[in-house]
Amino acid sequence: MTSAAQKRATKNYRARLEQRGLKRFEVIAHESDRDLLRTLARRLAEDGPEADKARATVKALVAGEPPNSGGILAALRRSPLVGAELDLSRPRIDGRGVDF
Repeated sequence: MTSAAQKRATKNYRARLEQRGLKRFEVIAHESDRDLLRTLARRLAEDGPEADKARATVKALVAGEPPNSGGILAALRRSPLVGAELDLSRPRIDGRGVDF
């Protein structure tokens, strides 16, 4: 049985979580996934680009959606070398002669 002080502490803790926009959940999973789920929950609780990326990845995985196409092209377009006008041509040299 819990004391009044413990109940009050739990209530205050959950109220502080709610102020931050967080909610406590109970999850049933394999013991081997414990660290993974805790790490994921911690990452999702942090607001930032990594949390957004993790959230989008998990949503896509759970929804079963095919991955977005054009990822490589988008990465190349973000490259700092875009517009650098590099000369990547090389001279055409015929192979060496081989005696049989």
